[in-house]
Amino acid sequence: MYIFAHAVPEVVPFLVFALSGGKIPLPITVMQILAIDLGTDTLPALALSREPAEPGLMDRPPRKRGQGVISGRMLARAWGFLGVISALLVMAGFLFTLWRAGWHPGDATGAGSPLHEAYRQATTVSWLGIVACQVGTAFAVRTGHASLRSVGVLTNKPLLAAIGFAVAFAAVIVYLPAFHGLFGTEDLSLGQVATVLPFPFIVWGADEIRRWLRRRRTDQEKIGD
Repeated sequence: MYIFAHAVPEVVPFLVFALSGGKIPLPITVMQILAIDLGTDTLPALALSREPAEPGLMDRPPRKRGQGVISGRMLARAWGFLGVISALLVMAGFLFTLWRAGWHPGDATGAGSPLHEAYRQATTVSWLGIVACQVGTAFAVRTGHASLRSVGVLTNKPLLAAIGFAVAFAAVIVYLPAFHGLFGTEDLSLGQVATVLPFPFIVWGADEIRRWLRRRRTDQEKIGD
């Protein structure tokens, strides 16, 4: 679920760039994608494998014998819900950063243009936004039905350590000049960082509401039976 979900905000920026005919510059670079897949993605995914069974699991009907690990419901949640929310947030952060710098669709953002530094900051916001959404997704997918409060926000210690590493890695990529040329990143102001700070809470909060509605519907069905 975690791995599938963050594929959407990685793919959508390339689709937006292609469908706009280049009027919207590429919101994230290939090297930045690699920094996510190899730097901030692996440890949280491994930590989630240590998550114990969620409360109430044995009260639910058993899965069908032939049901695989990957199901249509799982993909709908990953791609159609968590992924879409993350992609919208990432694109909003990118476009907002460019807009504040005076950019309009079709304006040049390449090397030597007045907006080039702003463009690099905008792609950095996109990259950091994906990392932030990963954090929210990691907490959201700890349960498929129960609330996060029921399992405890801080109970998965490996996940907390993995998120700490991801945040430290992100700070290195953003603020150490030695990595700017390789990853196409740029120093961000506190205001630009603040743009992505709500992202984890929005992603997790939206899924928390979705799970609450699902539990409520299940309870109503039990009462009806």
